[in-house]
Amino acid sequence: MPKYMIEAAYSPDGLKGVIAKGGSSRRTAIQAMAESLGGSVDALYFAFGDSDIFVVIDMPDNVSTAAVMMTVSASGALSNAKTTVLLTPEDVDEAAQKSVDYSPPGS
Repeated sequence: MPKYMIEAAYSPDGLKGVIAKGGSSRRTAIQAMAESLGGSVDALYFAFGDSDIFVVIDMPDNVSTAAVMMTVSASGALSNAKTTVLLTPEDVDEAAQKSVDYSPPGS
């Protein structure tokens, strides 16, 4: 199952919700959201700095992940979100074996 890393900063209202109900309630909500689309949470960490939360999720496909991110972003709870598709070492091995026809610019 594809794996994605979500990195986000909370909006002021989002942080108020975390303060009111705690980090464990956010983990429970995020797990339920992923499971509702056939996914699961691999890891969840809060941080300080430019990002407030890092979540690694397993999701069935890009469309399901896009649905999650659109829903969460539309809620206003995040002021910034970034989704990164993660590749296993075996995925990279497979990619390295593919033959690609490519001409660089200016060639």
